[in-house]
Amino acid sequence: MIKVNLAPPTTKRPRRAVTGGGAELNLGLLFGGILAALVLVIGGWWLTMSLESRRLTAEIENNRRELERLKPIIAAGQRYRRERDELERRLNAIETVARNQARPVYLLDAMADTLPPDLWLTRLEERGPSLRIAGTTYSSVALSDFMANLKASGRFKEVDLLDAKQDLSKSPRTITFEVSCRFEI
Repeated sequence: MIKVNLAPPTTKRPRRAVTGGGAELNLGLLFGGILAALVLVIGGWWLTMSLESRRLTAEIENNRRELERLKPIIAAGQRYRRERDELERRLNAIETVARNQARPVYLLDAMADTLPPDLWLTRLEERGPSLRIAGTTYSSVALSDFMANLKASGRFKEVDLLDAKQDLSKSPRTITFEVSCRFEI
């Protein structure tokens, strides 16, 4: 009968070292060196990140302090801007009133120069640049003279007759009219 031994041999064979061009290299020493280098690289990276983190934290704290220092200055600047805008708005309102204050005087002065003797005004409305003039006269000639005088004055533009009615029931007969125009100083 044949006996076959399937068990591994009991004697240990010596390990062979990796040879590189004649010098033997120990794998444990190689992996230990790689591990040491890896630890140094990771440690250096951690130290760099730690220093960067401290620097950024200090910068954030400095920026916070600077922000707290600048908050009152910013608030004063915004308050100044609001006050300036309010004063500009008031100044514009005063200028508008002052500019338009003389307009009624000029309007009435120009109107007085254009009125014929037998014509009188009953209403004068101003809406923006547009004027509506209502009045009464004894003759249509006076009305046409009034409209011609308005046009000739140079201060009244776009003179149009809106309405003219003659009241036949009254004696003397009067003509009521309404004229629209634009007044320019």
